[in-house]
Parts: sequence; structure tokens; C-alpha cells
Amino acid sequence: MAMVAARAGVSGQTVSRVVNDSPRVDPATRERVEAAMAELGYRPHRAARALRTGRSMTIGVVAQTLATVGNSRMLQAVAEAAEVRGYALALVTLGADGRIVDAFDRLHDQDVDGAIVLNEASALTRDADPAGLALVVVDAPADPRFTVIGTDHVAGARAATAHLLDRGAMTVHHVAGPADSFAAAERERGWREALEARGRTAPDPLRGDWSAADGHRIGEALVADPAVAAVFAANDQMALGLLRAFADAGRRVPEDIAVVGFDDIADAAEFRPPLTTVRQDFAALGERAVRILVDRVEGRDVADPPLLMPSLIVRASA
Repeated sequence: MAMVAARAGVSGQTVSRVVNDSPRVDPATRERVEAAMAELGYRPHRAARALRTGRSMTIGVVAQTLATVGNSRMLQAVAEAAEVRGYALALVTLGADGRIVDAFDRLHDQDVDGAIVLNEASALTRDADPAGLALVVVDAPADPRFTVIGTDHVAGARAATAHLLDRGAMTVHHVAGPADSFAAAERERGWREALEARGRTAPDPLRGDWSAADGHRIGEALVADPAVAAVFAANDQMALGLLRAFADAGRRVPEDIAVVGFDDIADAAEFRPPLTTVRQDFAALGERAVRILVDRVEGRDVADPPLLMPSLIVRASA
């Protein structure tokens, strides 16, 4: 730092202010100091900063798996938002048999400042003990132990189901997500509410594991019933499997069976036919998760924010 100060012709305190992104540095001086840092290859020492500030500038992320599109897109969004704020990430995946309390122990060992938990509401309710770790949880019921953020899955599912009913379907079948998923349960609730609002009977939902393969398996069962004319899938990957099963059976989409998904993954517009779906704003979710967690870490009061509203993206499948 002393070498940077000498090269830039400023005090060590000014270099410190630049490193810590203080607003008390005029732009010309900041530019001169940053140029000196680049010339000398200077980088702040994270461990030394942690000793000085009491913070590691590291955020933990906990997820059961990164195999689902939703979790992988949330991780990317969190990583981008954390980088803007100068925070690093420490990722812990639970695996099939992992316990979330073990994940918290591992994050404590890494001295993270706080953690963001992706879509693990059931595990949190069952056995989580944050033990003083600041937490932001994506998609979970309200809980005094942590701050909850999320998408309004109920509203998104209602919009998807209403769209299919508006196209003339007498009822809408539902390919639901896993039973232990909070987001899946909320999407199923929105589907039921939309049918009840129109006085329609809800068929028994068929439950999948979020994968296209499971969507295909369920689609093969649905095509056996000629009365099935509209299907709302709890995510786009299962909707993709449905489209293949219907095509294999010679059932045209949307003429014979209309399909709506959820998420609006990057390739949804490239499905055949392009998929009508409910769009989640993963970038906004990731930015909100990091911003709220940093506020909690730095001692600012945080209230649970309102849910982010999704939007129905109408394409050719419904």
C-alpha cells in the first residue's frame, strides 16, 4: 500500500479509501491510485482486511444441487451481484443425503459473513440452526430466523392456468414439482386457485422431479387420455419432456394439447413449438438476495421484501 501511495503521489489513507470504495475520494485521484495499483500488481489482502474489519467479505451459498436450471441461474445471478459489491462466494451443495445444518457448519469453518440458501425450505424447517449466521433464503415460508425473498409463484401459476382456460380448455392438468419443494407447492396452489375461480374441477396432479425425462414419462401417461387438452408444467424442463411425448404420440401442440411451462429458461423460445411460459427474473432475485444479505451483515435493518412478480410470456405452445 505504501508503494502504491508513493507511485500515485497520495497518502496511504487515500489508498485505503480507494481500496474500500469510499466516496471521499475525487475521481481524478481515484483514477491515479487505481492506475498505480494496476502498474504494481497490488491487490487487497482479504485475510488482512478481515482482521481489520471483522468481515471476511465472503458470502456462503447453500443448494441441494446445481443440476436444476433454477438453482444454476440463481447461483450465476448471486455471483454477479456479489462481485459488484466486492464479495467472494463459498458454495456448499448438500447432495441427496446432506443435512443443511452440516452446510452451516462448513460455512462457519470458512468464516463467511452470511449465507444465501436456494430453495431448501423443507430442510430449513426441519433441522436448520443458523447459529448466528446471517441468512437470506430464496423461496420459503416466513421465518423469524432469516429473511425470505422469492417470486410470487402462486400468481404466476394462476396466470398460466387462466391463459389455458381462456383458450377454451375445460380444465388444465398439472405436472407438479417434487413434494418437498416450496416453489412447487406454491405453483400447484396457484393452479388450483385459478381452476376454482372458474368453477372447474382440478384433476389429480402428476408429480415429477423437475427433469425433462420425468416430463416425458408423465407425458406418455397423459396422451393415453384423449380428454387431456391443456397442461401446465411446473417448470420448463418438464414441459420439454411433455412436448416430446406428445410429438411421439402424434398429438399436435397447441392444436390438440396446449402446454405452458414455468421459468422461461434460456432455450424456451427454441423449443418446438416455442414454449409459452412464466418468466422468473433470476437476475433481480440474485441482486436482491445479495443486497439484503450485505445489509444484514453490515448491521442495517432489513424487513422481508415483497415477492417479485413473474410475467406470462406467450409463444406458440399455448
